[in-house]
Amino acid sequence: MISVDSRPRLPSAARALARLSCAAAALALLAPAAQAAWEPTKPVEFVVPAGPGGGADQMARLIQGIIVKHKLMKESMVVINKSGGAGAEGFMAVKDAKGDPNKLIITLSNLFTTPMATGVPFSWKDLTPVSMMALDQFVLWVNAETPYKTANEYIAAVKAAGPSKMKMGGTGSKQEDQIITVGLEKATGTKFIYVPFKGGGEVAVQLVGKHIDSTVNNPIEAVAQWRAGSLRPLCVFDDTRMPYKEKITATQSWNDIPTCKEAGVPTDYVMLRGVFMAPGVTPEQQAYYVDLMKKVRETPEWKEFMEKGAFNQTALSGAEYLKWVADAEALHRTLMTEAGFMAKP
Repeated sequence: MISVDSRPRLPSAARALARLSCAAAALALLAPAAQAAWEPTKPVEFVVPAGPGGGADQMARLIQGIIVKHKLMKESMVVINKSGGAGAEGFMAVKDAKGDPNKLIITLSNLFTTPMATGVPFSWKDLTPVSMMALDQFVLWVNAETPYKTANEYIAAVKAAGPSKMKMGGTGSKQEDQIITVGLEKATGTKFIYVPFKGGGEVAVQLVGKHIDSTVNNPIEAVAQWRAGSLRPLCVFDDTRMPYKEKITATQSWNDIPTCKEAGVPTDYVMLRGVFMAPGVTPEQQAYYVDLMKKVRETPEWKEFMEKGAFNQTALSGAEYLKWVADAEALHRTLMTEAGFMAKP
């Protein structure tokens, strides 16, 4: 029998080499896990290319709050509004942050409309796609103290007033709100004075104050004023009614609002609420934020926000998201061209 002390031993150099081989093998096994476990090491900047109070701003701040409440990220997230140049300020800031995994941006349709209308050297392809969070609807709103109960009644009043007499408020110039307004004009033979503001929150306040006659705000941008009895929705710019049947006011839910097509106004439009990040990041960094946004969408706070804001809850990432964005860009190019909003070469 060989005692413990008398077992054959490797020479010291061989023992050292064996230990190094074992260590290398262990590191090789751990390497993929270390890469997959990438996470931010400093505060993350979440850029909103629009003003405070609008739909994009509200969604960004909700995402920030959910991440904090549920401790989904060790580092903090800071929401920053960069609305200059119809959002170009925000897009260029993220585009120029190449390789910075700590800079995100939430998008609306100015992802497409701003470069097309201004010629600013930016394309969505300059960013790294993360996730489609939802699609947003648009509603024709009037002040609740006006006599108009249907879209037909309001359009009849606009026609009776004559061209360029009634004011339509919206977010930005040559962006989604003005695109919808032009579509509405073409479909009904009307002509509005379009009044641009920095964000949907300001637009709703202006309508409550009767400084404008109507808006095409997103549901989330005007729901508080609707609930308070200050605004009245006339129709939603979509092919089908919104599915949410819980009452927002004493008598109406989102589902009670007819489509504009039902009201004889054949105009429809939905808008991306998506997240992108700076270009030049690694696949692991991109995957971290895809997973983070998935976790956000699984929370009760997000689901409540979706219902209260009457969002279309389509969520995409990866190749499906890329295809949707490419198709949306082509659609906006057509709409912008038809409206005469494209920047001259």
